[in-house]
Amino acid sequence: MSCRHENTGRGRGRPINVLTCLFVRRRIGAYLDGALDESAAGSTARHLGGCASCQREAEELRRLRALLQRSLSPSARVAEPEWSGFWPAIVRGVEDARLRAPAPVARPERWWRPRWALGGAVAGAVIVSLTLWQTMFTPFVPDGPVVVSSAHTEDPRGTVMVYSTHEKDVTVVWVLGLDD
Repeated sequence: MSCRHENTGRGRGRPINVLTCLFVRRRIGAYLDGALDESAAGSTARHLGGCASCQREAEELRRLRALLQRSLSPSARVAEPEWSGFWPAIVRGVEDARLRAPAPVARPERWWRPRWALGGAVAGAVIVSLTLWQTMFTPFVPDGPVVVSSAHTEDPRGTVMVYSTHEKDVTVVWVLGLDD
């Protein structure tokens, strides 16, 4: 008798309810462990006897448990790795790689490099231009006292101003107000 998961009624055999298969599949692990009571174990065994799909599920679970038992047996365990030579092996590997790497080609260092030369030229030009700007646009300050005096003229509309410095023997005379 074959088990069908759909209750269609087609074909030979009595159709089994889908919920029954789901309920039994939840209990297959406990059934294989022998953890079910007599009535539950009996109903599970009867269902497994008549349902090919649930039988395949139980057989796959048996094979999986056998594989787990073999892998967890003391003879199948892998020995703990030896870590005492781990760090020295890493250091040796790094040193070997460093020795195998080609040495960089030594080039003579140039005292003149284009970037540095350009930067130096720009800095020099800025310094020279600032120096010239300060010397060219500095106001003239005479060394000695400047004498400015005014005098009255005979004409009531005019004024005379006299500007002179003693060091350079320069005298400037302005006559103001006589334009008319």
